[in-house]
Amino acid sequence: MKQVQRGFTLIELVMVIVILGVLAAVALPRFVDLKSDAAAAATQGIGGALSSASSINYAARSINSANTATYAVAASTAGCTAVGTNLQGGLPTGYTISGTAPTCIVTNTSTSATAGFAAIVIP
Repeated sequence: MKQVQRGFTLIELVMVIVILGVLAAVALPRFVDLKSDAAAAATQGIGGALSSASSINYAARSINSANTATYAVAASTAGCTAVGTNLQGGLPTGYTISGTAPTCIVTNTSTSATAGFAAIVIP
């Protein structure tokens, strides 16, 4: 009577464990440093939001000249910091704005990630 082999041999199990160990050693460093990537993406998102807010407000002011709101718009003398200061709701905690309008830079103070954005300058 012929015996049927059931299960895996010890060599097959060891080889699977070795392959999984090598894959983990190669892939783990890629996933460990996600914090800096996330901080950079968040900073770019804040920069995009500031640029968009500045553009939308400029368009609203252009349509209705009686609208004197200065939210998210840099005056020619105030510079880039006016965009964050005048932003309704304020700039998120942990971010600073620097630069000379219309080219501004937003910086995440905890990770030093930076992103540029364009501020509309009101004369």
